[in-house]
Amino acid sequence: MTGILAIDVGGTGLKAAVIDDKGALINERARVETPHPCPPKVFLDAIAGLVVDFPPYDRIAVGFPGVVRNGCILTAPNLGTEDWAGFNLADGLSKRLGGHPVRIINDAEMQGMAIVSGQGLEFVLTLGTGAGTALFRDGELMPHMELAHHPIHGDKTYDEYLGNAAFEDKGKKHWNKRVEKAIGLIYTLLHYDRLYIGGGNAKHVELDVTKNVSLADNEAGIEGGAFLWKKR
Repeated sequence: MTGILAIDVGGTGLKAAVIDDKGALINERARVETPHPCPPKVFLDAIAGLVVDFPPYDRIAVGFPGVVRNGCILTAPNLGTEDWAGFNLADGLSKRLGGHPVRIINDAEMQGMAIVSGQGLEFVLTLGTGAGTALFRDGELMPHMELAHHPIHGDKTYDEYLGNAAFEDKGKKHWNKRVEKAIGLIYTLLHYDRLYIGGGNAKHVELDVTKNVSLADNEAGIEGGAFLWKKR
């Protein structure tokens, strides 16, 4: 078998690389800005252009920022849900990229697959354009929760409270206090054994966190594509 094309979809950037069955990069990760607006056709055009010179691959794994079910997009908060709702991205991407089989999952969950230890209750919080979440028990992915769109402070959701717009508006110091509050609330909700913070804005986290909270490598958003193909 050849490699896996792993695609990490973000609200500000589209990232991709071909990886092996263990998640190691076969080629250098490539990135382009996410188009705005970004309806499905524009997205497919951007991905096709991004991977045109990539080495061979025979499977595709996608981490998408929203609710995904059976290859179809239900929500796409940072890309425009009205354009995406009900779109069969697995089909569309397969047809555009040579007929290869496609598996799609929420982006925080794909990142988590490359991060978690497989022991106990582990939670992944990704901080980027918005906030993403994933929950694992003994290495098994639990049903997806859209915690990012649950209220955390007044009528503000996790997405609004912790996303990049809040970081730019409030500044690093105040934003870190928000992250600290969110970590405490998530622990109260789940009593996780370990929490991992990933995503593009994880580099701005400056907290005296407990030993069961750690920062994750943002490359995991690509590497997790290998684990997606180990499932099922």
